Amino acid sequence: MTTKISELYGVSTASVPMHGGWSEVASHQTCPFLSRKCLKNRKSAPEQTIGTCTLSHGKVSQKVMICPFRLLERRQIFEDCKELLALHQPGNEWHIVPELQVPGGSIDYCLASVRMKKVIDFIGIELQTLDTTGTIWPERQRFLRAQGVHVKTKDCASRKPFGMNWKMTAKTILVQLHHKIQTFEGISKKLVLVLQDHLMAYMKKSFRFSHLTLARRGDPMHFHSYALYEDNRNLKLQLAEQLSTDTVGIAACLGLQSESRVEFQLIVNQIESKLSDATLMSPESPALAASLVKKAAGDESR
Repeated sequence: MTTKISELYGVSTASVPMHGGWSEVASHQTCPFLSRKCLKNRKSAPEQTIGTCTLSHGKVSQKVMICPFRLLERRQIFEDCKELLALHQPGNEWHIVPELQVPGGSIDYCLASVRMKKVIDFIGIELQTLDTTGTIWPERQRFLRAQGVHVKTKDCASRKPFGMNWKMTAKTILVQLHHKIQTFEGISKKLVLVLQDHLMAYMKKSFRFSHLTLARRGDPMHFHSYALYEDNRNLKLQLAEQLSTDTVGIAACLGLQSESRVEFQLIVNQIESKLSDATLMSPESPALAASLVKKAAGDESR
């Protein structure tokens, strides 16, 4: 059976799950990137998670991520950001702190260099994947039924199409970045947008991106785009491109101008209040806190 579901609960649909097969994958509802139950719940059945990480889309069957937590694989995105913390020194601890409030919204994660429980340096990290239109639930259920998993017949009946909301996704994140980067540049810190290469390509085509440069460490706004490649029938992340710019550059993408400033200490205080063993970036630390409630409040369109 050909399916548009490329990954379900972090397992490639091109592979054969170990142990209990797809029935166990579907019943456990575990997100391997968060090491906990998937956070994407159905509105009509809150106890049931959706679990779809990646879809096959378009004539060339691009693998397109639709869940931001998919970007947390191996924590590679945080490793690739470390070089941007210019004030980090050997002996400092690395902390991954979720969801900080700043003018213009919130920041998904903060990567902080900490010594003696004091923040020495930090950067903000935003995650962005594609939003969908329509519902992919029937496609998901049809795939599971084809694998021998018992599903309700009515769940498989709908043939309504679904699609990728490229334009709205791209425009929304750029507008948000325009507000937030002014805050970070104003306090001489950096903001990183982590996204997939397919979304990056769309933004380059649809907005003014020609003025962005290959990443320069001194720029406040960075774009890290990642590709998905196949490895023994599984999908893995690989950093594909790094670009950078500043507040003026983001404004040029949209033709907008605004001002926003926040006291440096306001963000530092938030980070230090959230420091704990759970945020410590080490192999034996607990799984990343899945506190991106708004991003996790997916609906049946996923």
